[in-house]
Amino acid sequence: MTNLTPRTPNRPLIWPDVILTLSDWLLDQDDTTAVHVVGGAVRDAYLGYPLKDIDLVVSVGAIKMARRIADTLGGDVYIMDAEREVARVILETPTGKLNIDVAGYRAPDLLGDLTDRDFTVNAIAVDLRGDTSKLIDPLDGETDLKGKLIRRCSPTSMSHDPIRTLRAVRQSIQLNARIEPVTLKDIKTHASALKNASAERIRDEFFKLLSGAKPWAALRVAGQLGLMTSILPQTAALPHKMWTQALTAVEQASRIFNTISPARTDNTAAAFGLGALVVGIDRFRRPLQNHLNAQWPNDRPHHALLILAVLLHYTTSAHALDGRLMAENIAESLRLSNPERARLEALLTVTPNPVTHLDMPLDVLAQHRYWHKLGEAGVDGVLLALAEYLAGVGVQIQQATWIRIIERARILLDAFYERKDTVVEPPALLDGHQLMKALKLQPGPIIRELLDMLREQQVMGLIFTRDEAISAARAYISRLN
Repeated sequence: MTNLTPRTPNRPLIWPDVILTLSDWLLDQDDTTAVHVVGGAVRDAYLGYPLKDIDLVVSVGAIKMARRIADTLGGDVYIMDAEREVARVILETPTGKLNIDVAGYRAPDLLGDLTDRDFTVNAIAVDLRGDTSKLIDPLDGETDLKGKLIRRCSPTSMSHDPIRTLRAVRQSIQLNARIEPVTLKDIKTHASALKNASAERIRDEFFKLLSGAKPWAALRVAGQLGLMTSILPQTAALPHKMWTQALTAVEQASRIFNTISPARTDNTAAAFGLGALVVGIDRFRRPLQNHLNAQWPNDRPHHALLILAVLLHYTTSAHALDGRLMAENIAESLRLSNPERARLEALLTVTPNPVTHLDMPLDVLAQHRYWHKLGEAGVDGVLLALAEYLAGVGVQIQQATWIRIIERARILLDAFYERKDTVVEPPALLDGHQLMKALKLQPGPIIRELLDMLREQQVMGLIFTRDEAISAARAYISRLN
């Protein structure tokens, strides 16, 4: 089917106001530049999903059109590729940031542009200068949407851009769709070519997969198709049993994140494991939501980084690898930022974790030392310890043990969120300069040692004033001598 005639779909398209505003504005203009919404935005409008990004294609002058759209809607313009005429309009809306990417046709005409896309469900267009309730669907993507099928647009779809092999997996999970057999065969054929894509593109597509609703399912499929070898070769080499356990831990982490999220339903916490967790730590739900919803550079969600940390934890354990070195290698291969690398490093070196090691002390000094070492990464350490415990026991949860673990998690979170000034970061009674002046000391490692000692004594309630701190430091030095 190569018919470009707009037709009424089997269900109405649900457009946000920005699309309708753009359409009205374009219809009032004198020029005849063709402007179409394409790709995922049309697919999501058909499915009734909220639009997070919008792709527009124009017949000519994409950058000029982007600037005009930004002026009309009150947004900013970022030129992504001047040579290929690709620009992004960035809008702040009541529901958050919205990106509108504007580009020229990938081919001489609209049909060529749509045929050159990845999958038929993304090769549907709507004319913004025409009837926005009708689809232009030359590859019959609507039928595949209704049939929940991921189908390539052409025999060269995968070879033209191997990143599509990974995108097919992500979108099949996202849309609860199956990959049609010929497309599946193409993915297997071109799986090894994925490593030839840029590290940045692999990273971005992989993080979208990790941040989806069912990352464990997507990772399982990616592993079966041989894609993980090009993304995380260390993880791809895991023994089957360890890989399965890692995926179970990813699933448990995702369920815990969902239990914390605003999307939680009554059914989410119906099972004993998550239900007990809700009772134990729900008082921290709002700050935990803020923590999980934080973003790293290029809008990479923090909870996706935690899923990556789960995979790497099992990898380091299986191969007896150094967690710090693993974090450095993965951060380099995926072009992660230095703060992301530092967070991975912290999480891969939390051994043993006091949440699940019930024989470890958890008095106020142990709480302080945990948070002093990890800082905000300690929140991640608590959540991942809970997930890995559930992954390890499966359905055989020992209720008494699980409740003790949750209580230890509650104690640590309470220290971080509600007793920070007394347990985590008590206001210093002395700084290094004051300490050197009071005791006539020279700079050196002993100053840091003394400050650590004083902070810990302060946490334990043994000193309260500047004079007591000086006396405690003097006594400590006397014992050393």
